[in-house]
Amino acid sequence: MNYELYSHGGAQEVTGSKHFLQANGSLIMVDCGAFQGHREEAEKKNRNWDFDAKKVSSMVLTHAHYDHSGLLPLLPMKGFNGNVYATPATRDLANLIMMDSAHIQAKDIEYLKKKAQKRGETFEKEPLYSERDVLACLERFVTVSYHRPFHLSDGISARFYDAGHILGSAVTVLDIKKNGGNLSVGFSGDLGRKNLPILRDPERIPPVDYLVMESTYGNRLHDPIENAKEKLADVINRTVHRGGKVVVPAFAVERTQELVYFLHLLNDEGKIPKVPIFVDSPMATNATSIFRVHQECYDEQTRRAFIDHHNNPFGFNELTYVVNTEASKKLNTLNGPAVVISASGMCESGRILHHLENNIEDPRATILIVGFMAENTLGRRIVERQKEVKIFGKTCALKAEVAVLNSFSAHADYNDITEYVGTLDKKRLKGIFLVHGEPEAQSSLKDRLCGQGYPVKIVEYGSRYSLKG
Repeated sequence: MNYELYSHGGAQEVTGSKHFLQANGSLIMVDCGAFQGHREEAEKKNRNWDFDAKKVSSMVLTHAHYDHSGLLPLLPMKGFNGNVYATPATRDLANLIMMDSAHIQAKDIEYLKKKAQKRGETFEKEPLYSERDVLACLERFVTVSYHRPFHLSDGISARFYDAGHILGSAVTVLDIKKNGGNLSVGFSGDLGRKNLPILRDPERIPPVDYLVMESTYGNRLHDPIENAKEKLADVINRTVHRGGKVVVPAFAVERTQELVYFLHLLNDEGKIPKVPIFVDSPMATNATSIFRVHQECYDEQTRRAFIDHHNNPFGFNELTYVVNTEASKKLNTLNGPAVVISASGMCESGRILHHLENNIEDPRATILIVGFMAENTLGRRIVERQKEVKIFGKTCALKAEVAVLNSFSAHADYNDITEYVGTLDKKRLKGIFLVHGEPEAQSSLKDRLCGQGYPVKIVEYGSRYSLKG
């Protein structure tokens, strides 16, 4: 029995994941992410789809990150009439992320229309989707807890296993039965790491015939997560000593909560001075509320340290969550040291741009990078320590210290991936397909896995791969 795998996003790139499995006359879609990068390229890729949404039978969402969930509201708009399956925590976070995206799109279009009117021109482009479209999409969600089997289509069932990447993230295993045959395909989504704060470690999955594996850090190793807390303390202490601010571009979901968790511990242990700490992101504030609700996703350490003592891991005296715009603006008039955590994580939009504009030319300040920065983003240019960068069209000299703590990454590195693959039945595993990675990282990971005897292919956009049952 032959089956087909192909991708229309997240293939030789790290954003816009859209993967498909054709089996038993049904088309199963895994993730429906938005492309992020150059504005014009992102606009083109997000608006123009190379597949027919009406032909998708069921959709599986591995986790809520925008590059995996950001275009979900377009599916029903384009004729999709099936269910969207996700864990309960993923559903709640995806709701937040999609609503936030709809709001930002509406504001952007409103701004561009006003600019066009001033030039005496018309601007006819509309947002990709509205908040109403998000609500229509949410009606199609079916939430399923880890390990519980669920029906996707004729002869196709699936189970979620904890991926340890973000709250609710799942490695998804699809089991296909027909005419006495059986095929099992695993989709890693984004795979996490051992010993990350708050979350459980990635779970082992049962034996599979094929594995579709992410490769974001396929050519890199992370610093041990055990060192993250001490290095974070070091950055804060030396910046405070200089009298500067620590500005942290952080994803509103997961990374912000991890930072707050560690800052709480450091504050309690007296390893950092009593400086004001601000989370300046309405979305991060709302995401933190979701984290408080889904305690079923916490690891034992977090339960013991906080929950068993009825303590809030995401709140302490020095911490302030900033929601309204006026309070956010006041942060830029603060005198003296402070820590400001703000979105977006790749410095492409949001309040972080204002904090960067106000601190990037201050040699006392530190820009603390705690996550992956994709190509062609402001975040990547800061990581590369380019002497000048543009913010709001203004050229700014990069005089602040740039500190990179890659120990915070929620993505598996090549050792983590190799170890994870090694838990599978090698005799049964017929092939590994690499997605969600830049070409250099994928090539390096492929060589590493092939060197250990695994059959590996790098998935190319739109190419079709035959799977044999």
